Amino acid sequence: MSARAFAERICRELRRAGHQAYFVGGCVRDILLGRGPADYDVATDATPEQVQQLFPQSLAVGAKFGVIVVTEDSGDGASLQVEVATFRSDVGYSDGRHPDRVVYSDSPEQDAWRRDFTINALLLDPESKEVLDFVGGRDDLRAGIIRAIGRPQDRFAEDKLRMVRAVRFAARFRYAVEASTFSAIVKFAPEIHEVSAERLRDELTKILTEGAARRGFELLDETRLLPELLPEISRMKGVEQPPQFHPEGDVWTHTLMMIEGLRAGCSRTLAWGVLLHDVGKPPTFAPPSGPGGRIRFDEHVEVGTRMAEEICRRLRFSNDDTAQIASLVANHLRFKDVPQMKASTLKRFVRLDRFDEHLELHRLDCSSSHGHLDNYEFVRRFLADTPPEQVRPARLVTGDDLISLGHAPGPAFHGVLEAVEEAQLNGKVSTREEALQFAQGLFKEAPRTK
Repeated sequence: MSARAFAERICRELRRAGHQAYFVGGCVRDILLGRGPADYDVATDATPEQVQQLFPQSLAVGAKFGVIVVTEDSGDGASLQVEVATFRSDVGYSDGRHPDRVVYSDSPEQDAWRRDFTINALLLDPESKEVLDFVGGRDDLRAGIIRAIGRPQDRFAEDKLRMVRAVRFAARFRYAVEASTFSAIVKFAPEIHEVSAERLRDELTKILTEGAARRGFELLDETRLLPELLPEISRMKGVEQPPQFHPEGDVWTHTLMMIEGLRAGCSRTLAWGVLLHDVGKPPTFAPPSGPGGRIRFDEHVEVGTRMAEEICRRLRFSNDDTAQIASLVANHLRFKDVPQMKASTLKRFVRLDRFDEHLELHRLDCSSSHGHLDNYEFVRRFLADTPPEQVRPARLVTGDDLISLGHAPGPAFHGVLEAVEEAQLNGKVSTREEALQFAQGLFKEAPRTK
């Protein structure tokens, strides 16, 4: 069963029980735009208790706010989920996210007026296809406008994250932000820090990965949200770069061009790695010095890696995501050396975790600056021509082998094993016998190298 068919069935069962039931929110917006909704929400006058009685397998994850999640096995091992929300009005938002209390209603119009933006407050009867529009959402869809419902300052006071969501929707749909809504975002931008780091991280990640990252970050800058959310990115503006390597302009322009190239649906770690890859340039900028001198960013990779790690910690990224994002920043300049790398060094380089992300970052970096993709193509040819077992061969010698040769475990073990693998990757040894002989030679030489 499809997600839409499941949502339609929920509406039928609610109506059969004497209740009103409509598709609501983003799914209606996407249907009217001819897009396939990612998920479906249902609005009804049934109370949470009545919804649970009709759907015993439901989850009461948001019952105190009138929201029940109805679930069912789709038949292919996946689980279908539809949020069913009771018509309501919200009273007070002391925590800047959740209503202090809700008042249930039998009016879909009252429910529409509590929502965030007009294009997200439409209701659709899935049987008759009638659209209920109490807030002018259809007109705004036709005009391409993101407009807060009612007084923008009231909507943003209820949940400050709505300011970033306005930017995301405007970027994703290539819409304009209505003037009073835009002005309210500018006014309340300093209060965005009231939102949890996790929610900000997730919304920024959506901006980066929905296929309209450049417009999203331009809007974050125009609404003055960017210096509040990511001051390190805002500081890229006006930081000049050597024109022979970066004819496109300053670090900000280069970064915008790179995130513009991010494909919709790309991984969050690639997206953040691209955004942060040059974050170390503003603090390491050095103007030209002396005849023939040029702008320099000495140690910007090392500085940028530390900054990227700090940003990830601030936004509560997982340890795994933080490590990958930092690795993308730390390794992005290594591609300039690939033609001169020893075979062992190149093989270890392409063995980096999720190397496809490193390669794509490099492609975007080159395409957004000097335009030369020679090293990108060099690595692609190497990966295509080199069998995986040569890139990541099974070790010919282990620590147990060294013990069996009569050597006591100690600090030298690691160095010998690394040296044997280096010889293996460079093609100096190819059999177990050759590797053991090579290892023995290293132990014999060790006293003379102390």
